[in-house]
Amino acid sequence: MFDLEKFDLKLNTDVIGRNFIYAEEVPSTNTELLNESNFYNKHGTVLFAEKQTEGKGRKNRIWYSDDQLNLTFSILITEPKYLQKINILNFVASLALAVSIENLFQLRTELKWPNDILIDSKKAAGILIESTSKGSNISRLVIGMGLNVNQISFQRKFTTEPTSLKKELGHPVEREKTLAEILNNIEEILNTSNKFPDKILEDWKAKCKMIGERITVLYDDITRHGIFNDIDKNGFLVLRIHDKVETIHFGDVSIL
Repeated sequence: MFDLEKFDLKLNTDVIGRNFIYAEEVPSTNTELLNESNFYNKHGTVLFAEKQTEGKGRKNRIWYSDDQLNLTFSILITEPKYLQKINILNFVASLALAVSIENLFQLRTELKWPNDILIDSKKAAGILIESTSKGSNISRLVIGMGLNVNQISFQRKFTTEPTSLKKELGHPVEREKTLAEILNNIEEILNTSNKFPDKILEDWKAKCKMIGERITVLYDDITRHGIFNDIDKNGFLVLRIHDKVETIHFGDVSIL
């Protein structure tokens, strides 16, 4: 069972996670926080669930996570200055995960565009950002995060081989300290993104080993082959195909 007191002792944030909701089971932490009728409105609210019955990733893929072994949680973002920066928030979240893993466990991480965290080329974590709008403006946004911590068996087929901190380290990991470290880093990196958004992008690119490689991108049933040329200032993938470049807003990337 997750020890709330132990977690709180390690949390050093001013905003993120100060309103912390613990749930044994929910359909989806993202869906719960996005639903205004649940009266979750405070910026920085974190909903943590031991189990999600309808956990999801990109393209409505199911996110499988064994009960009480991992970290599955969402962060509510309502401050207007962040609501139009979905791609930057994606980089903030993935950087925070990567930095936290490296700081606590000395494991080298890699970032895979657009939202995966890899250890030794295996997927350890993923991010899903969702939002709701009023008119043409985003009114609330959630950053959903899933990190494989103590799960060691993955029964289903995956596009990228999964792993967990326990599998990589060979011993169980304290979830409370890990979650506090992640939230601490999210707040720090989020604050940095206000003043130095270019730094966040450069830090993210430094951890993306696929840049410069020949890749395949699949999106909307369209397949493109080319060189992963760069990430632009909006967070989109720049694909070089012969002597032309194409901007990719979303998709699944693999190295040729």
